[in-house]
Amino acid sequence: MSYIDKDELGMYKNTNSDGPGPQLMGANTLLGNDVYNLQDEDLGDIKEIMLDMNTGEVSYAVLSFGGFLGMGDKLFAVPWSALKLDTANKRFTLDANKEKLESAPGFDKDHWPNMADSSWQQTVNSYYGADKRY
Repeated sequence: MSYIDKDELGMYKNTNSDGPGPQLMGANTLLGNDVYNLQDEDLGDIKEIMLDMNTGEVSYAVLSFGGFLGMGDKLFAVPWSALKLDTANKRFTLDANKEKLESAPGFDKDHWPNMADSSWQQTVNSYYGADKRY
């Protein structure tokens, strides 16, 4: 799914207009967007976007990977800065192969980590090579 498919308000229907995208986009339109790696392999989709309420910045995208028909999916907090918007294909890219993602620090939907913990943040940011200020 892409942000075009979820554009209920018509923000992106004409990219040559005065609309907001793709420099400024509605968070809801990004949920469910596909994430691919640089080898054009499907890594999953964005389930949630996590905001840092102290800074107002987007910290992480929660990526769902693996499983079958939504069952057994593993969730990953991917630093927002590690994702790149691919406007040509209307999806995100992440510079990680499937093996790297399979061994990434992840969690399941019933056991979310404390994403506000600075040591957890450093571990995740370091894993993806994302530079984040804390």
